[in-house]
Amino acid sequence: MKFCWVTLNVTDFNKSLEFYNGILGIPVCSQYEGVGMRLAMLGEEDKPKIEIIQTDSYIEKTFSSGITVGLEVESLDKIVEYLKIKNIDVIKGPFSPNPNIKFLYINDPDGYEVQLVEIIK
Repeated sequence: MKFCWVTLNVTDFNKSLEFYNGILGIPVCSQYEGVGMRLAMLGEEDKPKIEIIQTDSYIEKTFSSGITVGLEVESLDKIVEYLKIKNIDVIKGPFSPNPNIKFLYINDPDGYEVQLVEIIK
């Protein structure tokens, strides 16, 4: 079995696309727009993806409870400075539970937690 993607239902497609692609730099692999629905698959070719989807039928629901998306970054220190420039608040951390890892949490536009992780080699 191979992990393919995780789907995040969003309330504002453009805002979420700007967050994941524009701010975090995750490439857009594909996009689709149909009646009452917009979706984009984000991630590197041949790797697991994040699917963001906005549909008319989900617009009134809360989606983010208990969901965390983990993304590896090259430098947590550099990403903290970058997040300040983009006016994105760190909601938890940074933490370093052992000498090989550092991480922090931010929220996406719908309140999904995004864990940014630096693996120290």
